[in-house]
Amino acid sequence: MYLIEGRGLLLLGLFAGLQIAAECRSTPVCRPGFSEDVYHAVLPHIAEKGEPLFTVIFEDCGGDDAVTLESSRANDFRIEADGVIYAARRLRIAEHRPAPLVITGSRAATDQRWETKIQLTPRTHQVQKAADPQDASQGLEEAVLPSQNADTPYKRTKRSWVLPPINILENLQGPYPREIVMIRSDGDSQSSLKYSVTGPGADQAPVGVFIVDSISGMLFLVRPLDREQTAAYHLRAHVEDLNGRPTEDPMDLLIHVLDMNDNKPQFEHQIWNGNVSKASRPGTFVMTVLAHDRDDPKTANALLRYKIQSQSPPSPSDMFTINSLTGNITLAGDVGLEEVPQYTLIIEVADMEGDGLANTATAVIRVVRDTGKPADMAADPPGESRALKEIVFPWRNADSPLKRMKRDWVIPPINVAENSRGPFPQELVRIRSDNDKSRSLRYSVTGPGADQPPTSIFIINPISGELSVTKPLDREHIHHFHLRAHAVDLNGNQVENPIDIIINVIDMNDNRPEFEHQLWNGSVSEGSKPGTFVMTVTSVDKDDNKTANGMLRYKILSQNPESPSSNMFTINNKTGGIITVAAGLDREKVPQYTLIIQATDMEGNPMYGLSNTATALIRVTDINDNPPEFTAETFFGEVPENRVNVIVANLTVTDKDQPNTPAWNAVYKITGGDSTGRFSVPTDPTTNEGLVTVVKPIDYETSRTYVLTVVATNEIALARGIHSPRQSTATVSIRVTDVNESPYFEPNPKLVRLEEGMSPETPLTTFTAVDPDRFMQQRIRYSKLHDPAHWLRIDTNTGRITTMAVLDRESSFVKNSMYNATFLATDDGSPATSGTGTLQIFLQDINDNAPRVFPQETEVCEKPEPNAINITALDGDLTPNAGPFVFELAHRPADVRRNWTITRISGDYAQMSLKIGFLERGLYEIPIIVTDSGNLPMSNTSYLRVKVCQCDMKGACTDHKPIIGAGMGTGAIIAILLCIIILLILVLLFVVWMKRRDKERQAKQLLIDPEDDVRDNILKYDEEGGGEEDQDYDLSQLQQPDTIEPDAIKPVGVRRMDERPLHPEPQYPMRSAAPHPGDIGDFINELPTWAADVGYIMSPRGLRFRQSACRDEEEKGCKHQGPYRPERGIGCATAARAYLAARDTPALSQSKLGFEADARRVRESETQQDREYDYEGV
Repeated sequence: MYLIEGRGLLLLGLFAGLQIAAECRSTPVCRPGFSEDVYHAVLPHIAEKGEPLFTVIFEDCGGDDAVTLESSRANDFRIEADGVIYAARRLRIAEHRPAPLVITGSRAATDQRWETKIQLTPRTHQVQKAADPQDASQGLEEAVLPSQNADTPYKRTKRSWVLPPINILENLQGPYPREIVMIRSDGDSQSSLKYSVTGPGADQAPVGVFIVDSISGMLFLVRPLDREQTAAYHLRAHVEDLNGRPTEDPMDLLIHVLDMNDNKPQFEHQIWNGNVSKASRPGTFVMTVLAHDRDDPKTANALLRYKIQSQSPPSPSDMFTINSLTGNITLAGDVGLEEVPQYTLIIEVADMEGDGLANTATAVIRVVRDTGKPADMAADPPGESRALKEIVFPWRNADSPLKRMKRDWVIPPINVAENSRGPFPQELVRIRSDNDKSRSLRYSVTGPGADQPPTSIFIINPISGELSVTKPLDREHIHHFHLRAHAVDLNGNQVENPIDIIINVIDMNDNRPEFEHQLWNGSVSEGSKPGTFVMTVTSVDKDDNKTANGMLRYKILSQNPESPSSNMFTINNKTGGIITVAAGLDREKVPQYTLIIQATDMEGNPMYGLSNTATALIRVTDINDNPPEFTAETFFGEVPENRVNVIVANLTVTDKDQPNTPAWNAVYKITGGDSTGRFSVPTDPTTNEGLVTVVKPIDYETSRTYVLTVVATNEIALARGIHSPRQSTATVSIRVTDVNESPYFEPNPKLVRLEEGMSPETPLTTFTAVDPDRFMQQRIRYSKLHDPAHWLRIDTNTGRITTMAVLDRESSFVKNSMYNATFLATDDGSPATSGTGTLQIFLQDINDNAPRVFPQETEVCEKPEPNAINITALDGDLTPNAGPFVFELAHRPADVRRNWTITRISGDYAQMSLKIGFLERGLYEIPIIVTDSGNLPMSNTSYLRVKVCQCDMKGACTDHKPIIGAGMGTGAIIAILLCIIILLILVLLFVVWMKRRDKERQAKQLLIDPEDDVRDNILKYDEEGGGEEDQDYDLSQLQQPDTIEPDAIKPVGVRRMDERPLHPEPQYPMRSAAPHPGDIGDFINELPTWAADVGYIMSPRGLRFRQSACRDEEEKGCKHQGPYRPERGIGCATAARAYLAARDTPALSQSKLGFEADARRVRESETQQDREYDYEGV
């Protein structure tokens, strides 16, 4: 495929090519990359977080895609897009040379990468630059050359050290020469040295721009600089001794000339000619005017903006518009409606983005007729043309066979601006095949935007091939469309290969930047140095970020409050990083700053860019820059003696730091006047006051006053450079008041050793107390507070203690031979006080207790083996008044020594055993004489109760009854037996009573009033119940189930089984067709009684009761007495027959009315004899 362009477009392309060729011949080739392969950076020994350290320079050669800079040690060094490297944290640069820092630049679109290294070296002292570029002599930077090792020969030149670039404004006003920097060697203190500089601007062309004082090393600028002539100077500084031998390595000095807006923009032509067709519609591209500015294109000094200053003729006005960035002039009105052959426009261009130096040119636009051919200079740029391009399908050779498809021509993308105002449809391009001359063709397009979603955005005239857009496009929705154009004949046969048509939607600045948050919160410590990083605000723009529409720039619109300066912060206009630029942040004066941040697209152009704002709240965080200060120099307090945990004085301080923080919380320390540690000063957490507290008792008689020195600090140390003032130390004067103290016994407790058995009224000792109040004349009286055995008495005046009873060591009140008694000493002060003392009497043992045998009861087998018993003795006295013991049997009764014997095992134990082969079972008491080993031995006859019993194979006693008998008296046994007998009698009586009550209940049920006697009569009926086969009733099932006759021998009809009659069986008459109305009325009146009777008779329990009742009457020989009432009673046999009939007829058993009617019919057919049988039982 190929594109047919107009002659005007060809000329424009030719001019552009010539211009590019000229620029290529005059301008050296720019290669993107870092300005240096290796940088040498001199850093301070300690770098604070956020402190800018140095800058690297990257030349991007005007590329469209931004270059991303990255640091190999991102945790230590942070690099911004402008090349400035900051400390990412607090760094300490080692004295030795650390590992080099690698900076990498990359461009994502082309996958290009560049790399440079930075050699870091700690500098010997701080380098200060001149703050005012107009006065470079103030605060000159001092460049120190590194010294060589004197011991090593100067064999090779080390790579030069490079200072950070020195920036000098061009066109500076005098006086000259102007001091720039001082070069000094650290070896000049040992010998005289000479300094010199070499390089372009010194000893090379242009010569003499920079000179150096050979003695002092001061570098001077001798005349104004011109950036447009030379943008940078690279000098080398040298140092030599007086003999001309170099003593240091050369040092590189890089001097940048900063641009000033000293050049007006210049148009390429002062007169520009263009044509426009009378048939052109608004929006048609007319021409482009271009201007250039010699100032630095990276600054606003060279950012140009175009505008139409005037139009001639002025009417109709605003016939043309110009793109302020590109200089493209387009038609705004309809020239076909006016008879104006030519328009003259005055075009103005200004730098500083339209606010700087300006220049003008003239554009002459001729209105030409519509000849069907493009105008000479009316070639339209893509996306803005109304004169349609014509896309022609490539012609194929019809004579040659179609062996292979040629590769299609690629049509340049068609650019369409978004948000076009129409009118629609708007033609974009004309598609034509070179075969349309010989035959009729039809054109169509396919793809997204045509026949695929979103459909119908683009349409094509099938005959003319004109491709049009039907509605405005939105680049933020779809940024490009890929269509395919087809050409077929009238039969639908393809005559050309499809053509790819790429339509790019050109972005327009129709979206404002949007901040990610409307309110940003950040913080910075007070006292932070300039350059401290605070926070980063970010904004996004939906427009194309590869164009100026999406390139954002940030700036601070306002700062509130403007204290201590209106410019306390600055913002990186590209990244949105906010840093401090001025010192003086003080939380105590300004705790928070509010910044209004503006983000503007179009690279921040305020005239054409769209803006949005957000608020940044920067909270100034507190540091401990204010020490606590006492509100008074001396504090006073008073405390009674012997009191502890009492607050003597409250020390108050003031601290300007933020309350309830470690920088505000006070810590008090006693530095003098309390050598014994009797006081402490804790901090009240609420008021921050110091509470002077007594922690050890104070004695008035020892010291009456204390003077303490207290120092107040904070929980954290003061910030660097802040010192504690005199007000952080105070004096506390404490006066001690005298109180009446309790007397105390000395010694306490007091120990006295005595023998037990001391008689009453024997003096023991004197136990007195001492009054600590030396300045009070008081008497002390004594009394007894606790004497558990009431053995002692104390004299109230002298404290003399005597006995009241015999002291017994074996008393229960004596523990471990020690008896304790407590006495009270009371003075006569006001108020009176008292003290206690303990007298401890250690009672020494005497032999005053006879021993006794242990155990007192034991068991032994009746046979000799085994029959030994181990015994010992218990003695209340201590050794040597106790064991060893002597055991022997008493001489009486005589059978004791005959039956038993005692053998000594040890001093405290003996063994007793039977001497005879068998001893009758029983309980024996054996007298044993036990004698201790006291100086005057004491003897005692104890009785050992021995139970002789029958033993098993293991020697265990099996007879336990004697033990029980021995332990329980006869009366107790009799009482237990009587209780058991009484309990059995009560149980028997209860059982008899229950039996009798059951019989009485049954008798009451059988005693029925004759008026309420129930008479059972069952009638036979043939049409009810189970059918014809259910007419035989065998009542023997109720009386004698075992004598039931077989069905084969049972006669037809109903047989009475309770008593066999002598006469033949009666023939029952047929029942009447209907009952008598009177009987029905009686039945209705007596229905409740019948309901109960019938329900009971129907149950098996009712039948059993009827059987037993009839049987009782039969046994008694009773007959029916009284008037017979068939309408009230039902006989036994009749009830049985009714039960059997109801059982076989469930429907009848469910109906009491039906049962009563059948019962009446049965009763009517019964004879008198049958009725009498009802009372004779079953």
